[in-house]
Amino acid sequence: MKQQHSVTIDELGITISTGSLARLANGSVTISKGETTLFVSATAAEDLRSPDQDFFPLTVDYREKFAAAGRFPGGYFRREGKPTDKEILTSRLCDRPLRPLFPEGFLNEVQVIGLLLSADQINDPDILMVNGASAALLCSDIPWNGPIAGVRVGRINGQFVVNPTHEEQYNSDLDLIYVGNENDMMMIEGSADQISDADFIAALEFAHRAIQPIIAAQRRLAALCAKAKRQFPLVVCEPRALAICERVAAEGAQLQKAIFLASKKERGDAVKAVVEKAKAACQAELGEAFDGRQIKMAFEKLQEKVYRNAIIEKGQRADGRGTKDLRPISCQVDVLPRVHGSAIFQRGETQGLVLATLGTSKDAQEVDAITGGPKTKSFILHYNFPPFSVGETGRFGMTSRRETGHGNLAERALLSILPSEQDFPYSIRLVSEIMESNGSTSMASVCGGTLALLDAGVPIKAPVAGISCGLVTEEQSGKIVRHRVLTDIIGAEDHYGDMDFKVCGTREGITAFQLDLKIHGLPIEIAKEAIYQNKTTRDQILDVMSKTMPSTRPELKSCAPRTHRMKIPSDKIGALIGPGGKNIKRITEYTGCQIDIDQDDSGWVTIFATDGEALARAVNEVNLISAQIEINKTYKGIVRSVKEFGAFVECLPGQEGLVHVSELADQRVDRVEDVVKLGDEIIVKCVGIDDKGRVRLSRRAAIAEKEGREYTPSTKPMDRPRPERRPFRERGGDSEGGQG
Repeated sequence: MKQQHSVTIDELGITISTGSLARLANGSVTISKGETTLFVSATAAEDLRSPDQDFFPLTVDYREKFAAAGRFPGGYFRREGKPTDKEILTSRLCDRPLRPLFPEGFLNEVQVIGLLLSADQINDPDILMVNGASAALLCSDIPWNGPIAGVRVGRINGQFVVNPTHEEQYNSDLDLIYVGNENDMMMIEGSADQISDADFIAALEFAHRAIQPIIAAQRRLAALCAKAKRQFPLVVCEPRALAICERVAAEGAQLQKAIFLASKKERGDAVKAVVEKAKAACQAELGEAFDGRQIKMAFEKLQEKVYRNAIIEKGQRADGRGTKDLRPISCQVDVLPRVHGSAIFQRGETQGLVLATLGTSKDAQEVDAITGGPKTKSFILHYNFPPFSVGETGRFGMTSRRETGHGNLAERALLSILPSEQDFPYSIRLVSEIMESNGSTSMASVCGGTLALLDAGVPIKAPVAGISCGLVTEEQSGKIVRHRVLTDIIGAEDHYGDMDFKVCGTREGITAFQLDLKIHGLPIEIAKEAIYQNKTTRDQILDVMSKTMPSTRPELKSCAPRTHRMKIPSDKIGALIGPGGKNIKRITEYTGCQIDIDQDDSGWVTIFATDGEALARAVNEVNLISAQIEINKTYKGIVRSVKEFGAFVECLPGQEGLVHVSELADQRVDRVEDVVKLGDEIIVKCVGIDDKGRVRLSRRAAIAEKEGREYTPSTKPMDRPRPERRPFRERGGDSEGGQG
């Protein structure tokens, strides 16, 4: 029986144990913080999927079980369904730092599975997933160059906090997820409220120190397990095939010329032609020993060498730019009719069309999170990457993990510059449709999203731009001896380079960031260089964007919904709603508007309408309910009851006053019914309110005001006149008080 081992990181309250669950997996751990517990397994396939396999199939899957929070899943089957955005984002978060640490040529499928077993809704399990995956791989016999560790860093009142709770995150202006090894960073992701470059770098250094106890704990746990790493056959390029491909590529510098052609398509077609020549040469020279995989692997190495050497030695890039140069940028706004806001952002051969839609509070997205955090989202950004954007055919209509991740990054970049819901009570949805792709489409979505928000009339705090920096390094004895940081990388530089470091921000500071590496770690000094280089480039992009759309559109477009936020006395909320919601339902049906009442009994009411006329009707209806009858104001009222001494007229919903018989007309009125009847609409003027709140109305005063005549008030008292009391005997009683 496998022995159970456990380690605890006291300063972080994290416990990692192994040996009690899933003992047939190559490696498995249980990791806990507070009452949040996560199980993570790591398993490798014994053989390749197929003899001609030429890629590494790593799958990282994180799943949340509703039982972890003591809940039943929704839906007819009462079973967990497709992964939520939270599960997808956590899986990607874990995948990215694990992937570069597997040995080159190791192509056996590896599957890392995380199951949330217990959720206290205080501690977020995403950090536990990263640390648990590292520990499971480290304690397994799978070849892997770990460990890594991760923490979340917040900043509350100017102080950095490690792994803040959900409640603490509400007060934080930074959400940094940092993953690294003993020496360098491996991956970062997160958002901030326009944090400065210097403070961002300080947060990275703080986070790197914070992960060291977790790495040490994993090493202690792995030593306790004492499991040796297995030797798997590595798939590498066969020297003979590589030599043939290298010879063909070098003839007339064919590959060199192909890689430095002007456009992505020209480069792709030219490289493909060289590959076909090399394939024919390999078939002729190798005969039965020919393996098609070798051609692909050989040209991966050859192209990588050409790209990297040109950059390291000469600072020469495939499209002719210098290392710090941006591609040409162009912007357009208001490109489509009937949409609430639209923009096209073009940077080189990367193009994004972004559409903005404004909606009501009912359009906010409900978040069924079992791990805590916000329950609704009133700002959503969806990113779509169709196959035609890279000139290919492929699956269309299903949202990929990549699309979810890129959309989330762009969404977080723009979230902090949106106005508050009190100042701009709309739900906002942006959709980024990628029309062309050659690097950093998520950053094009950020820039296009900013322009679309401005075009829609959203009063954002400041424009946001984003750009990606790449990296090419030269190593000796495992240490970086030369490097170049690249601004605005194209797709090939991302593929053959070492880094994709995306940073978004305003002129004031950073709003979102994401780092992916293909090397075993990024030194902090190179990270600093990239951060400052990114800042310079972002400002250049903002200059171009500001020429296209210098400020927010002053008014919403005619097709956009209208809103009005008003405050009514809190004691009038019940009257606005009415018994069983009858009154508010009547208003919404009559006007076609949506009316939302704040739940804090503050009296704030938000009205949404599809056009200005409907909005005006709804505002008037709410004003009528919330208003009070005022002296010297004229009203159109409805006669609600008729008495001998006058008529009671409802001037405002639920508010009425008395029109004495002497105030009905300028001439003498013997019977009230001679002038007004029950249900009549009449114009009246408030001529008095006594200290008991009783309202005195006058039809005479309203007629005189309309005709421009002087009005003389009646001398009749405000109290209801009582009928003259008859003698007792006339009322049918006898002298003894009995009944006659």
